[in-house]
Amino acid sequence: RRCTVKGEDHQAQTTCWDHPKMTELYQVLADLNNIKFSAYRTAMKLRRVQKALRLDLLRLVSVVDVFREQDLQHGEHVMDVVEMIHALTGLYERLEEERRAIVVNIPLCVDMCLNWLLNVYDSGRNGKMRVLSFKTGLVSLCNADVQEKYKYLFRQVSGPGGLTDQRYLTMLLYEAIQIPRQLGEVAAFGGSNVEPSVRSCFRMAPGKPAIEVSHFLEWMSLEPQSVVWLAVLQRVAVAESAKHQAKCYICKQCPIKGFRYRSLKQFNVDICQMCFLTGRTTKGKKQLQYPIMEYYTPTTSGEKMRDFAKTLKNKFRSKQYFSKHPQRGYLPVQSVLEAESSDTDEDQYLLRHSSPGTLDQDSPSGQQMLLAHLDCQDKDELQRTLARLENENRVLQGEWRRLKWRHEEAAAAPQLTEGGEGVPGSPTEGQQDEELLAEARVLRQHKTRLETRMQILEDHNKQLESQLHRLRELLLQVGKEEGERKVERKRRERKKKYGLEKRRRG
Repeated sequence: RRCTVKGEDHQAQTTCWDHPKMTELYQVLADLNNIKFSAYRTAMKLRRVQKALRLDLLRLVSVVDVFREQDLQHGEHVMDVVEMIHALTGLYERLEEERRAIVVNIPLCVDMCLNWLLNVYDSGRNGKMRVLSFKTGLVSLCNADVQEKYKYLFRQVSGPGGLTDQRYLTMLLYEAIQIPRQLGEVAAFGGSNVEPSVRSCFRMAPGKPAIEVSHFLEWMSLEPQSVVWLAVLQRVAVAESAKHQAKCYICKQCPIKGFRYRSLKQFNVDICQMCFLTGRTTKGKKQLQYPIMEYYTPTTSGEKMRDFAKTLKNKFRSKQYFSKHPQRGYLPVQSVLEAESSDTDEDQYLLRHSSPGTLDQDSPSGQQMLLAHLDCQDKDELQRTLARLENENRVLQGEWRRLKWRHEEAAAAPQLTEGGEGVPGSPTEGQQDEELLAEARVLRQHKTRLETRMQILEDHNKQLESQLHRLRELLLQVGKEEGERKVERKRRERKKKYGLEKRRRG
């Protein structure tokens, strides 16, 4: 095999190298470095790796079956290269059986996949890898819904009761972060220190020593900074087949293929994914203004009306409003008290991805749709409206939680900075004190802004809860009326049948 585990040069120094095809792949990945945003740059690189290794064709159920056949059940068990090759061969043989119409070069795929896994989890080429590392690498890139990936990975570190503690969650997140680390992107996701992510996740179950899968899934649904690339990878895969009937404002591509980005501050400004992600501009063209909506599936008429209403509203809002009401597409997990800074270009990336089926209660179209449903009293339509409102309610609750966590951190920081003391004997002690007090003042101002935003969200959430309550009552009333009509119908049918039998007897 060309994919050598370990070799020695003429001076007896250990060295290692990549398969020629892997070297070519890395050269292709370098072309994606012009993408501005780290999560998308990482996800698009992984999509290329996924396709090159044919992992995009492997279903999760098949991967799990092969793991079971190879007796890879103990995450802390250490595999050698021979075991890895046997497992990978089994995977690609299963793929060949399931996808008979696709030609699979099994030896090449095994070599390439082994090479990639060793680069990620055994860069020193010791020829050893934990089962948990092996599984995390393959499951992250296989063809499956991201929620199913989350559930499977959580089960690998949970005990018999379906719970996992901080130690085992740390192991899982550490294995996951090795993937962007190998691509040179780890700094954008909080670095190799996963402790802030573990603390962030355990806030879903305050005071508990272990969490359930539901807590983990709720946290992952917020797309935490350290693993946001995994959710973006799925959106990248879905967007590949999307076509949008719109023209790119910059390059004039029509229809737009892949991601489509629309400004919710400017009318009829759509940007294709390459122009937006690489920051391409045209002389004389206006810059795309935030907030921005990302679409990775074709838009519906309802979404178009919703975006029009939001754009109309945002036209009357100032820059100060958007600076006071920032929206992030992921959950920052790096604590403000950490010495290691996690500020990246994505901290200013005010992006929200498309959520088909949501209904904006502030928009005229949303209010009209709601009134129409209330007038017609159609049960199916009411249920769909209820589902939309509940979805928006969940989104608001998630944003409220993010703001609450940041508020708690902002509240804790001034106490530490004001109560702390400089290093005795340090010549810069006074300067450090001034800097800490200045930082404390900034954090207090930030805390006030967060409290205001939280109050707005709470008020909006109460309004939604009130509407949901009314809709539930209406659904119950509709159901009750339908039940009464059914009883009346059956009574009439029995009466009619009794009359017919009586006439026949007469």
